[in-house]
Amino acid sequence: MDTLTILLLAVGVAMDCFAVAFSEGLHPHQSIRRVLLMVILFALFQGGMPLITYFVGSFFFDLICRYAPWIALLLLLAVGGQMLWNAYRHTVDEEEKVTPVRSWVGHILILAVATSIDALSVGILFVPFPDCLLKAVLMISAVAALFTLVGYALGNRLGGKLPFAPDWIAGSILILLGLKIWLSAMIN
Repeated sequence: MDTLTILLLAVGVAMDCFAVAFSEGLHPHQSIRRVLLMVILFALFQGGMPLITYFVGSFFFDLICRYAPWIALLLLLAVGGQMLWNAYRHTVDEEEKVTPVRSWVGHILILAVATSIDALSVGILFVPFPDCLLKAVLMISAVAALFTLVGYALGNRLGGKLPFAPDWIAGSILILLGLKIWLSAMIN
C-alpha cells in the first residue's frame, strides 16, 4: 500500500475528529490541558483502532463491523443530546460553571471512542500489507491530531461570536455525525 493511499485513508477517518473538535471549540475558555488531552486521545484512539482489527483479524471483524455503527450512534446521541439539553436549560447570559476534571476527561474519552469507531474497519486493510501497519498507524494518528487541533481552533474562533449557546450547534453536529456513521454502515 503506498503512502498517498494511507494518507487519504487517514484524512477520511480524521474527518470525525475535525467535526467533534470543532463543536468542542465552540465553547470558549477551555483550558489548554483539556485541548491537549483531546488531541492526544483522539490521535491515540484513531491510531489504536486499526491495530485492534489488524491483530484480531477477520475472526471478529464481522462482529465488530455489525455493532460498531450502533455503538458510535448511541455514544454520539448521548453526548450530543446532553449538549442540546444543556443548551435548552441554560441561557447565553448565564455564567459558565466550572466542571470537575473527572467530568470533562470522561466526556473527551467518550468522544475519542465514538469518533474512532469507523477507524476499526481500517485495520483489516493492512492484513495483506503488514509492513505498512506501523507507518499507517503513525500517519493516522498524526492526521487525527492535526485535524483535531485545526477543528478546535476554528470552532474556538467562531464560538465567542455566536449570538446563542454553542451547545445547540455542538450537540447537533455530534448527533448528525452519529447518524452519518450509522447510516453509511446500514447502506453498505
